[in-house]
Amino acid sequence: MRRRAHLRLVTSRTTPDPAMTAVLDAEDLAEELGLDPHARVTCGLHRRWLHQCVTKPEHVIPVTGHRWCRPCGSPLEVFVDETTARLSCPNCGTRTPDTAANRQVVRACRTSLAAMRAR
Repeated sequence: MRRRAHLRLVTSRTTPDPAMTAVLDAEDLAEELGLDPHARVTCGLHRRWLHQCVTKPEHVIPVTGHRWCRPCGSPLEVFVDETTARLSCPNCGTRTPDTAANRQVVRACRTSLAAMRAR
């Protein structure tokens, strides 16, 4: 229990948006109980909606293939608009390389956008 209380204190101080705070709290707890960290719609590291920070280098994970182009071995660029996200490779030009990890990134960004708009 002590660990969960700590997560709530950190979350509450770092985001002024009550809706985001609630989602961050819920996802922090769910992750502690077994939620796949890649299924989150908020970013536990940056304490923001995922679509707002997915372009940062910390979100490139070559080992799992998240935001990674396997054919040429380079990070993918992310383009987020008001309704969706697209990935593309700046080196080989592949648009949204079709891997489970990259589909998961796009799906999480779409859900993050919808969650932010719903508040």
